[in-house]
Amino acid sequence: MKKIRPTFIGVLLGVCAAMGAHAQVWKCTVDGKTHYSDQPCAAKGEQMKPQSLQGNVIDTSADRAAAERSRAAAEQQQANAPQASAPTAPSNYCPSDRDITAMETKASSISLSADAKRFVQDEIRRARQCQKGQGNYTASDWNVSKQAVDAQSSLTGGADARRRAEAMHSAANASEGDRIARQREVDDRNAQRRVNQQQPLRDR
Repeated sequence: MKKIRPTFIGVLLGVCAAMGAHAQVWKCTVDGKTHYSDQPCAAKGEQMKPQSLQGNVIDTSADRAAAERSRAAAEQQQANAPQASAPTAPSNYCPSDRDITAMETKASSISLSADAKRFVQDEIRRARQCQKGQGNYTASDWNVSKQAVDAQSSLTGGADARRRAEAMHSAANASEGDRIARQREVDDRNAQRRVNQQQPLRDR
């Protein structure tokens, strides 16, 4: 058996590593001493595994396989997870074109007072704004509006119905609520002005 001197073992291992550890090396035991040879041992010995000859190489195949299994499991879990539904915009119920036409017919009635006529015209404008996406109305809201429009033909209850409808609009449409509040301030000032103008006449 051809023996390899220990001083050349390092060189041999380096060469084997550079060659991809394809060379055959045997670890042989003779008279209790360990020797390395490039030929099979005559007595007790074992063939060195390629991995043991690559001291600077770490076998990561098991880690890669585990990582691949983990990635596949995560993808499968994601595929099986229920997809979150996109948030839906709040519903906005609006009067139809036919409803608006009926209000326009109502507004043209000569029997309506000036305040009643203005209110119905405001309801027509609010209905068209709703159709353009403004506000957050329900069917019940516009039922309140319809009842208020119908009440403008009666001799009593028209003013209260207008205020109920305007309160509904203020809750469903913030910008319209601001407009209603400003209009009420104007109406209150005008009413007070008329009272002040009539006062001197009563004092005469």
